[in-house]
Amino acid sequence: MPNIKVIIPAYNEADSIAHVINDIPAIVNEVIVISNNSTDDTEINAKKAGATVLVENNKGYGYACLKGMNYIANLDKKPDIIVFLDGDYSDYPEELTKIVAPIIEQDTDFVIGARTKKLREKGSMTMPQIFGNWLATTLMRLFFGAKFTDLGPFRAIKYKKLLALNMEDKTYGWTVEMQLKALKQKFTYTEIPVNYRNRIGVSKVSGTVKGAIFAGAKILGWIFKYSIKK
Repeated sequence: MPNIKVIIPAYNEADSIAHVINDIPAIVNEVIVISNNSTDDTEINAKKAGATVLVENNKGYGYACLKGMNYIANLDKKPDIIVFLDGDYSDYPEELTKIVAPIIEQDTDFVIGARTKKLREKGSMTMPQIFGNWLATTLMRLFFGAKFTDLGPFRAIKYKKLLALNMEDKTYGWTVEMQLKALKQKFTYTEIPVNYRNRIGVSKVSGTVKGAIFAGAKILGWIFKYSIKK
């Protein structure tokens, strides 16, 4: 089996983080939780559940993911596959085996867990999220011929391919940056439909008007930036 590591950015997810970690399949070699300036018991609960816990005081999804990548870069034994997963328990961590299967079995470079409508629990995605996903993936299809249908955070990528992307976004644009750069570098990719439920707690991005506006602006900014470069 390949060496698989999971990166979980988490900001005040004390009530959910242990559930996420406990449901991750045993094929994973290490679960890395990055506490993104949490003020609750996220770090304590993640450690109790068996995760490696890092602290990133700069707020931002991208900051947390980059912290996890920096930790991995300093390990003696590098992983084969990196899986990104949210800490709010909205995804089903046990579906990780489905997400990594195309990489293991078909040598696919990059896999997105697509939150399809028929597998989404009612209310699990807000209207700004649904519209934002539709707009972003539609623009990627028009500008780049992409086949993405979602910007889902539950995703897997070969570690060497992830390094080749030279990821840089520190906040809301992390997911779309990864997809745009994968398209530019002509990675092989696919989507796997995944179940999606109402998260534990309140979203810090889609659950606020400010968060939704900033996230939307960042995502569109990356798309138009790459459309100009094309």
